[in-house]
Amino acid sequence: MTIDINCDMGESFGQYLIGNDAKLLPYITSANIACGFHGGDPVHIDETIRAAVKQGVRVGAHPSYPDLAGFGRRYMAMPRKELVATIKYQIAVIKALTESHGGKLGYVKPHGALYNRAAVDEAETLAIVEAVGSIDPSLALMGLAGSTMEAVCKREGVAFVAEAFADRSYEPDGTLMVRSKPGSLITDPASAAAQVLSIVLKKAVPVGMQGATISVFAQSICIHGDNPAALDILKMVDKMLLENKIQKRSFVD
Repeated sequence: MTIDINCDMGESFGQYLIGNDAKLLPYITSANIACGFHGGDPVHIDETIRAAVKQGVRVGAHPSYPDLAGFGRRYMAMPRKELVATIKYQIAVIKALTESHGGKLGYVKPHGALYNRAAVDEAETLAIVEAVGSIDPSLALMGLAGSTMEAVCKREGVAFVAEAFADRSYEPDGTLMVRSKPGSLITDPASAAAQVLSIVLKKAVPVGMQGATISVFAQSICIHGDNPAALDILKMVDKMLLENKIQKRSFVD
């Protein structure tokens, strides 16, 4: 049994350090690299890609709305043409930088509000599909398991990687709990690792306070790089996967 572990990285910019990429990289198999529109600057992005390629971690582009001030977590209603061009621009940068280090871009995972919008909005997903296809039709799209995005990608013949989360709480409809709600971000390593095991072994995640669960069929599990407990969570996940004889492996290997 195998599972891909991914993490959002390269999000530091200027004097603002976000996450701890160097310490997190050894524990993951796929890295979602910021493209400069929600976080990341040329130096941090390039250094993170170089380190990921060196360690054999799969590189993915992590495009967002042009929302640096809001860290890409605010929805922006953009004309289709502008949205497609914005996403293309971001993917192209990560693809070129990855190739400059002898690597190959493997997938695209929208960030923040763009990710959440595409999970429920067919038009938003189609704009992302158009952007990705115009850069490299072989690239996979990573998105929320069981979402509108997954359904659209399957209908359009686009390779899709179904994703679940170790450090986010879920609503009963399968969407992620909004970050403004208490408990939306899981920071306890044991709880996050238990959620990973539930996803891998039981194909389910807990919802609410009554012991209820919802079905989730995921190929990759995310831990957010800007989660203050990310390193401790990844260490605990590593321990529990080892104890349960579950191997970490990139979904495209």
